[in-house]
Amino acid sequence: MPTLIAPASIQPELAATAQHLANVLPATASQTIDAGIAAVHAAGLAQHSLRTGQVAPDFTLPDANGQPVSLASLRAIGPVVLVFYRGNWCPYCNVQLRAYNQALAHFTANNATLVAISPQTPDLTSLTAEEKNLQFPVLSDAGNTVAKQYGLAYQVGDAVYHTLHGVGIDLAVFNGDDSGELPLTGTFIIAQDGSIAWAATEANFKERPDPAVLLDALAQL
Repeated sequence: MPTLIAPASIQPELAATAQHLANVLPATASQTIDAGIAAVHAAGLAQHSLRTGQVAPDFTLPDANGQPVSLASLRAIGPVVLVFYRGNWCPYCNVQLRAYNQALAHFTANNATLVAISPQTPDLTSLTAEEKNLQFPVLSDAGNTVAKQYGLAYQVGDAVYHTLHGVGIDLAVFNGDDSGELPLTGTFIIAQDGSIAWAATEANFKERPDPAVLLDALAQL
């Protein structure tokens, strides 16, 4: 088996994405979005998510082909790297998903299954997987049902909701409802016994863990 080259850090691309958006978005839009991040920080919402040592709620959700996928079936194979992302419209999510897809051989070498979940409609979940040629399960969590079980779902608030709409991101269309609800950025490693072996939940959706961090955690299992 050939030696795998360590996956690159995604932090430079995340920083470049932030700089690009700062240049192209209207200043008022950037300010409103950043104020939304600050509000999530101030409310301590990230601290309410499930943490290391707790039991990961089981779930069954449709994948990009409409087929049901359960956490229990994935855990039967090995540990599960579970990524909650906001949607195909989120450039930071796209950086993360593409990088993890490129590092898929590393996850497989650790006997781990990578799976991503968003509140997008099944059609848009299918589009996400197809556009990025994702080689791992991408699931549709209608109404943020599973995100709520993991303590991640939150209201973006009217100001952010309307600001996103103003720059062409209609959450009602993407998610199939008008709840204005998204999941916090959350990444979990679920051990085969169903416990959460590692967890990172971010109030700031611009922050994502490097693949190498997850691989180090998997190596500890």
